[in-house]
Amino acid sequence: MAGGRPITVLNVAEKPSVAKSVATILSRNQGLRVREGRSRYNKIFEFNYAIRGQSCNMLVTSVTGHLMELEFEERYRKWHSCDPVELFNAPVRKLVPEDKMDIKRTLEQEAIRCQWLVLWLDCDREGENIAFEVVEVCTMVNRHLNIKRAHFSALIERDIHEAVQNLVQPNKYYADAVDARQEIDLRIGASFTRFQTMLLKDAFNIDSVGDDRNVVLSYGPCQFPTLGFVVERYWEIQSHEPEEFWTINCSHNSGDGISTFSWTRGNLFDYTCAVVLYEMCVEESTATVVNVKRQETLKYPPHPLNTIELEKRASRYFRMSSEHTMKVAEDLYQAGFISYPRTETDCFSQRTDLHGIVQEQQEHQIWGAYAQRLLDPGSGLWRNPSGGGHDDKAHPPIHPTKFSAGERGWSQDHHRLYELVVRHFLACVSQPAVGAVTTVEIDIAGELFSTSGRMILARNYLDVYRFESWGGSTIPTYASGQQFVPTTLTLDSGVTRPPPLLSEADLLSCMDKEGIGTDATMHDHIKKLLDRFYATKDANTRFTPTNLGEALVMGYDDMGYKLWKPHLRALMEHEMKAVSEGIKRKDEVLATCLQQMKSCFLDARFNKQKLFEAMEVFFERSNGSGGDENHAVGEVVQRCRLCQDSDMVLKRNRDGNYMVGCLGFPQCRNVVWLPGSIAEAAVTSNRCNSCTPGPVYLIQFKFRQLEIPPNYNPNHLGCIGGCDDILRQLTEICGTGSRISARGRGTSSSSVQRGNTAQSVCVFCQQLDHSSNDCPSQVVGSRSARRRQTGESSFSCSNCGTPCVLRTANTTNNRGRKFYKCQSQECNFFAWEDSVDSVNGGNSAARSNIRSSGSAASNTNPGRNTGRGRGRGQGQGQGQIAATFVSAIGEPISDRRCFVCGDPSHFANVCPNRGA
Repeated sequence: MAGGRPITVLNVAEKPSVAKSVATILSRNQGLRVREGRSRYNKIFEFNYAIRGQSCNMLVTSVTGHLMELEFEERYRKWHSCDPVELFNAPVRKLVPEDKMDIKRTLEQEAIRCQWLVLWLDCDREGENIAFEVVEVCTMVNRHLNIKRAHFSALIERDIHEAVQNLVQPNKYYADAVDARQEIDLRIGASFTRFQTMLLKDAFNIDSVGDDRNVVLSYGPCQFPTLGFVVERYWEIQSHEPEEFWTINCSHNSGDGISTFSWTRGNLFDYTCAVVLYEMCVEESTATVVNVKRQETLKYPPHPLNTIELEKRASRYFRMSSEHTMKVAEDLYQAGFISYPRTETDCFSQRTDLHGIVQEQQEHQIWGAYAQRLLDPGSGLWRNPSGGGHDDKAHPPIHPTKFSAGERGWSQDHHRLYELVVRHFLACVSQPAVGAVTTVEIDIAGELFSTSGRMILARNYLDVYRFESWGGSTIPTYASGQQFVPTTLTLDSGVTRPPPLLSEADLLSCMDKEGIGTDATMHDHIKKLLDRFYATKDANTRFTPTNLGEALVMGYDDMGYKLWKPHLRALMEHEMKAVSEGIKRKDEVLATCLQQMKSCFLDARFNKQKLFEAMEVFFERSNGSGGDENHAVGEVVQRCRLCQDSDMVLKRNRDGNYMVGCLGFPQCRNVVWLPGSIAEAAVTSNRCNSCTPGPVYLIQFKFRQLEIPPNYNPNHLGCIGGCDDILRQLTEICGTGSRISARGRGTSSSSVQRGNTAQSVCVFCQQLDHSSNDCPSQVVGSRSARRRQTGESSFSCSNCGTPCVLRTANTTNNRGRKFYKCQSQECNFFAWEDSVDSVNGGNSAARSNIRSSGSAASNTNPGRNTGRGRGRGQGQGQGQIAATFVSAIGEPISDRRCFVCGDPSHFANVCPNRGA
């Protein structure tokens, strides 16, 4: 291109700060003039520049995100103007809203006298769509504009100068894909939002979730599947049934240290099978080392950083929300410190100057020394980064673009995120950590056990990537063929646990895996869940659905349509990607997706009763008597001790079960679940004289006679303040009856109100007022309650004298069988109740056998308990290692005796008379 007469070029950036950065870099801050535009925030920068030899008078200004909005025509915009189903076909228009008219006038005013239009919008689909909005406004006043597109990934000199010298054409396919998404989201969101809001808002008392504003029960094609992930995990936790399992554990003290061996079978859920295998090991207790394997292992550094990984790691390491992470990353990008933060790419191209990026970090006082080691060929620390297999062809992975030791005005989160980006980059161009792992396998009576130890030989990338660790552990030396007697050999029990609530990092992974949203929009969908009060997030960034969120998902689930599942939206995202690649036309995708969702909408409206039924589980009808009765003075039981702001009132849920709940819901979720055997309940004017702070009003209960033990009176004046033993006993015996079994895989029933999300839920009874370890439902009620009422003393631990608790086994082979367990955490006493009953009528020898069942045998440190759980026993003589073995319930193995002295309490390998 020849020099010739200068041309005037209008450059448009996506934000005012980007416009300023581009103008400053291209002008080198020389001859830069600034003037006001029609919009006070979008200034115009002027300077002279040459593009491929062509002299240019450059004008640089900006928009502020999208210049246009898609909306329905006026007659369809009011909520009651049409049937919501008409919104699937109602005419829409894209126009500049009133608050951006000044920006539009600035563009028109400048474009009319320009020859070129250069678009500096963000280089992703959304940026391309904004670019065509700018093109539409500018070409309306100047059809002869030469349209160009600048591609850049960082606001640094190298990228900006390279972009302006290599201008390309804007991508219409990308813009069409965004247009399709906008129209699909508008039509689906508006129709479903109007439908469910108008259907439910006035039918139920849910105003409190809107903070006294108008309640809008919004529906979004991405928002609802995101909520679905949260609700599904919550249902999975609620429907989890703890199942007891058993495993054999073995340890060996060789004098050089203690090794703990794990059973290669893992956990067995069949108690009888576990006992048989354990007793086989007890009888042939000598362990033989069958394999000693030593090998080098590597821990690889992370792949280069993309947007989703940045959000997940910031959430995991710093507990920053994804929305806040992207805001901070955008600040760092606009200031030129990191590359463009919205990218799917996790592999560097060969054109990237990786060494140059590392060189800029050598002066940093913390990680500068590591950067110098990386660049030293003699250290052997450098390694070209491995890719994760994703490349959006638009931007490189996120990496540092400018050195900073910390800027004035940066918040702590700016410092943290910049440090994460730098350390992540330095780690991904480093060698993996190297460790030496030794694995030892032993055989006891045909059962295999293993242990392993690791020694770190070279930390490499771990020296700079402080967010990851790889701990080392050592084990004593063993040789193949070596034999020894285990120090402990125990049959331990455990209980399966439900998965945890979804963390923000987990939720982002689910959305990424199922294709819900894009790397640039996922954080927005998560924020909407919180804004709409469909879910809450605790201090550990874990999500719990609110009653409103769960009710909506439950209603659509009952309809049979999986509108809360990710599949429909994932299909739409796939279709829109096809548009962006030019494989499908926008109109074709719009017709297909909208017709599918219109059918779903019509079915949902036909089955709207399902939504009513789901809402009734959680909320009172606004036109019913329940809501007013709950606020009546006669129904108030006490002041809420949790929030101390609202009253606790007696309520009855949809399933007929009684509870006392806080009127401060949803801000306060304090609730007391009452026994499930209550037929009637009413608050009286009588006050409890024991419970403080008061007043606590007594409740007159009438229990169903057939559902309580015969020695309990069906009419009871009780107190929920904590002083009423009878009410507590009946809760233990009958359960609360407050929960419909929760939905999970393969279940179809409903859930009801939950407690405060900050409290953990007991895995046994789903209540909030105690932990799983203290669950009253695991204490057998009728027998213990009757003993307490008749004054009969409970069974005490024969080791430490602590009263034992009576529990019920919940396994296939022992379901309903009762056993005693010592309450002391330092004692491991255990005995079946039927064994205790037989002892009470038996001889002293049998009593001594049971007494020994919970005791750990002595060793060189008599006060040390080396076992865990059921069936332990070990002994150690002077100068040698020995062991004593008992059965899985802690009793001597029946019908088997020491062949030396005939004593059934031990085997010959530890017989005191052996060799005498």
